[in-house]
Amino acid sequence: MNKKLLLLLVIILFISGCATAPVREALPVYSLNGTAYYSLSALCQSRGVSLKYDIYTRTANLIKDNHVIDLMVGDNLVLVDKRALLLKYPVDMHQGMIVVPAQFKELALDPLFKVARAPAKPREMPLGLFIKKVVIDPGHGGKDPGAIGRTGLKEKDVNLDIAKRLANRFRQEGVEVIMTRNSDVFIPLGKRVEIANNSRADLFISIHANANKTRSLHGFEVYYVSPTVNDSTRAAYAAKHFYLNLDSSYFASNSQTLKAILWDMIYTYNRAKSISLGRDICRAAGDNLNVRIIGVKDARFEVLRGTRMPAVLIEVGFLSNAREEQLLRDGHYRDKLAQSILEGVFDYAKKLQLLTFA
Repeated sequence: MNKKLLLLLVIILFISGCATAPVREALPVYSLNGTAYYSLSALCQSRGVSLKYDIYTRTANLIKDNHVIDLMVGDNLVLVDKRALLLKYPVDMHQGMIVVPAQFKELALDPLFKVARAPAKPREMPLGLFIKKVVIDPGHGGKDPGAIGRTGLKEKDVNLDIAKRLANRFRQEGVEVIMTRNSDVFIPLGKRVEIANNSRADLFISIHANANKTRSLHGFEVYYVSPTVNDSTRAAYAAKHFYLNLDSSYFASNSQTLKAILWDMIYTYNRAKSISLGRDICRAAGDNLNVRIIGVKDARFEVLRGTRMPAVLIEVGFLSNAREEQLLRDGHYRDKLAQSILEGVFDYAKKLQLLTFA
């Protein structure tokens, strides 16, 4: 009797497909006509699968090791290593990204490609020990949409979404976050600078997306305040109007000249730290993202000129470029952008640690 029960249990498990049980992943699920769909890009990235998509033929190729999966948007038929697999629901487009039904994940992807389990990056110290407060500035907003991609993706929406994801990560690390905006509202540049300076934060990070008439341009870049911005002029103005947040600043209380010298030193220091921070963010982005890293540049952006702390403006990609607009639509990719920025800040903080305890 026991043997019969055991045999029956094995048969039931086999029929139910336990040998190819779906891989459980923390991925967003989209409901289309009552059916669960996944972002194809997110699925491929989690497995290290190369994804190539032709926007004209609407066909995609998934390649890893010796396996190839071919599919077409709008079609139920997919080819898995040249063998036909008919899905109950078709491959589709949702919010500008390719999405596939859960059946595709379970029958095509899971048997061939395992989820890559990247080891967690060890934390050598709490981030909040050296970076206690950060101002995050989602560029544009409200009546100012910023750049707009060919398919209608607005920069202001991309900036805010990435900024919120980044803010959540900072808070998890024990860092206080000040957002210049939390919703789709217009905030003047001067007000953004005022919010940053009144916060007395350790860092200012402005999030933007790029655009250019040359649609082939693409890549990730970080800006710091240009050396052409006159620090002496800024320092003289600051000496008259702003409080020196230094414990030993009382000795300069009656000397505008000495105050100006101190402010000039602060601005020079901040520029050097901004360059270092920008390089660390670019390095982390290069490690995590399959995009061109343009590098660190200087510019005279108002939010960089006005802030009195290390400050960077990050251009996460070109909305004018078809591939990067598609990437920036993907929530999984925005997560990777936020994580890259956080890791760059963490590397920057480690240098502060070395300087402090040297």
